[in-house]
Amino acid sequence: MRTYGELFRTREFTPLFAISGLQVTAQTMAGLALGTLVFARTGSPLLAALSMFGSSFAQLVGAVALLSAADRLPPRAAAAAMALMFAAATAVLAIPGLPLWAVFVLLLSEGLVASLYSAVRYGLITEILPREGFVLGRSVLNMSTGLVQIVGFVAGGLLLDRLSPRGVLLAGAALFLTAAGVAATGLTSRPARAGGSVSVAETWRTNRVLLSSRERLPAYLALWVPNGLIVGCESLFVPYAPSHAGLLFAMAAAGMLAGDTVMGRFVAPRWRSRVNAPLRLLLAVPYLAMPVHPPLAIAVVVVTVASFGYSASLLLQERLVMLTPEEMSGQGLGLQLSGIFAMQGVGAALAGGIAQVSSPAVAMGAMALASSAVTLALAPRLKSVSYKTAGAPVQQA
Repeated sequence: MRTYGELFRTREFTPLFAISGLQVTAQTMAGLALGTLVFARTGSPLLAALSMFGSSFAQLVGAVALLSAADRLPPRAAAAAMALMFAAATAVLAIPGLPLWAVFVLLLSEGLVASLYSAVRYGLITEILPREGFVLGRSVLNMSTGLVQIVGFVAGGLLLDRLSPRGVLLAGAALFLTAAGVAATGLTSRPARAGGSVSVAETWRTNRVLLSSRERLPAYLALWVPNGLIVGCESLFVPYAPSHAGLLFAMAAAGMLAGDTVMGRFVAPRWRSRVNAPLRLLLAVPYLAMPVHPPLAIAVVVVTVASFGYSASLLLQERLVMLTPEEMSGQGLGLQLSGIFAMQGVGAALAGGIAQVSSPAVAMGAMALASSAVTLALAPRLKSVSYKTAGAPVQQA
């Protein structure tokens, strides 16, 4: 499967694409609105960063407690029900005078559900598409994420000028509701991928199997840690440039979109091993310019170029799919996503804490240094790995 035409002729891919786009748009608009609301209310860079990315901490709880459900629930019903939960929680966040502690309780609850929601949606890729179509399909979903984040941040910024942040939150809730409708009507009713009980013990057992592999573990770490630290840089866009945060977020999404487009469609498999490591480093190095307070135009270039490096994640995800048994594919991808989101929360907290005692620009530089160091430390274990796909040995780096 090498063309977009082949991909979208696969019947269920279009509704899955729509669900992903609606969910990301809703999350983007609501996150920008909530970050603006919390920063205006508290003046704290740390709380503003945590309001946008702090729900990711709950992904850790979901990863160790809920992920066994990803392969043991009917995907269509689970996707629709969880989108409805997001719609309700986002609407509650729009209530005037909601205490700050209640805001963060809701955010953590959303993060808990999101750990399972992502696993269910992306686990469906392995059922809807053949395995050789995973990179193209996942890249298109990543591209749609970049595109709708651009739209979401621009639309969110425009709506914030015309509506209150609470109005933007209600618009996000409506988009989550629409995603639930698409899931209920556009996806095929299919049974769970695996049998057995849904329990914390079963989640732990499968996670231990997934993380015990000497080939999978470095890929998980490379997906989780460097990316999460750079999201910490992004979490400071609002305090770094309050009047231009929407532009910086949009250009970060544009860079990610460009990277996924190039890697997913135009780079042949034999070249992916050669560009993977440089892409992982590209994600962090440009942010080393931020402590010198570059002009806005240079900051936009820094953010855009760095975000191209997120496309390395696509290549690492391909590795995980090829190394993960099919009956664990939902939990395997869910663990990867939960780890990414959890590290985003850690990155936001670290960056916000550093910014609290220094400045957003200094914190961005520190996070970029840390991300670069982790990438270099993991590089020797990611040089080469052997796996089998369609019965033939393949070398992937």
